[in-house]
Amino acid sequence: MYSLGDDIGKLILRLMLGILMLFHGVPKLIGGIDPIRGMLAGAGLPEVLAWGVYVGEVLAPVMLIIGFYARWGAVLIVINMLFAIFLAHSHEIFALTERGAWAIELQGFFLFTALALVFTGPGGLSINRR
Repeated sequence: MYSLGDDIGKLILRLMLGILMLFHGVPKLIGGIDPIRGMLAGAGLPEVLAWGVYVGEVLAPVMLIIGFYARWGAVLIVINMLFAIFLAHSHEIFALTERGAWAIELQGFFLFTALALVFTGPGGLSINRR
């Protein structure tokens, strides 16, 4: 059964995740990806993988915002966040802040919201509903 409420809810999730993630990508467009290259090299991974940040933090969010192959956009964000968590935040996975919050709650939010959209899809208020 069709539900406009479900479609609006999925639109809100897509827009929220897409816009907030895009805010993380724009500084990399402006300032470059050298710090990410350094993290990758430090982990023994090829520096060329740093270009993937543009896919995960610019292209994928735009895909979510407009609802064009949004599931694939969400998959790209999941991959991006797994890299970010394990490269930059692995020491915080089981840590709490001084106020008792999960130390990587923002990264967890991005990861699990993207994962939810992988399973739910973009909803009817999207370009191609995929």
